[in-house]
Amino acid sequence: MTKKERFQFVIDYFEHHAPNAETELIYDNPYQLLVAVILSAQCTDKRVNMTTPAIFARYPNVEALSHATFDELFPLIKSISYPNNKTRHLIGMANMVMEDFHGEIPATVPELVKLPGVGRKTANVITSVVYQQPNMAVDTHVFRVSARLGLTTNAKTPLQTEQQLLKYIPEEKVHVAHHWLILHGRYICVARNPKCGECGLRPVCKYYRTLVKPGA
Repeated sequence: MTKKERFQFVIDYFEHHAPNAETELIYDNPYQLLVAVILSAQCTDKRVNMTTPAIFARYPNVEALSHATFDELFPLIKSISYPNNKTRHLIGMANMVMEDFHGEIPATVPELVKLPGVGRKTANVITSVVYQQPNMAVDTHVFRVSARLGLTTNAKTPLQTEQQLLKYIPEEKVHVAHHWLILHGRYICVARNPKCGECGLRPVCKYYRTLVKPGA
């Protein structure tokens, strides 16, 4: 099977089984999504969704957040991983958006990565989810699933994974393919003891063929 054929099988599978896959973070606008994604680093979406309502109630927009102090914001996110850094990142992000972007959340990756707490993955999430730009955010799930399936070959970094995926996924499907891979990694192709018996991608999965099936 060629890599192109493998990608087509995976795309066809997800288009049939998860055509409307989307982020599990709860948000109403770009500001809320940016806050949620910054908080989600090394933290579950479930925990973030439990935390953000209080933040958005007190700071309903980026201007309000720009006036927050550390001591005011920290108690609202102390249950999140790395709360000290994320508190500073959120306040710094809000201030930069107000000062450098006229209060509007940037819509491009080069602009977004200038913001405190925003790396390439976060910027790709924002531009993909909000604006459906063909940007592939690579987190641990995407990295793991792509390698196991054989969609990537010897990719050592998230950027290498991103570049290899973008080479074969049609541009108009990139924004949803991001969610396909994340959700598959979150619920089926988990890091430990992947649920291969439930996975419809077994016919093309290199991990299953080389590590699981021989000993089955």
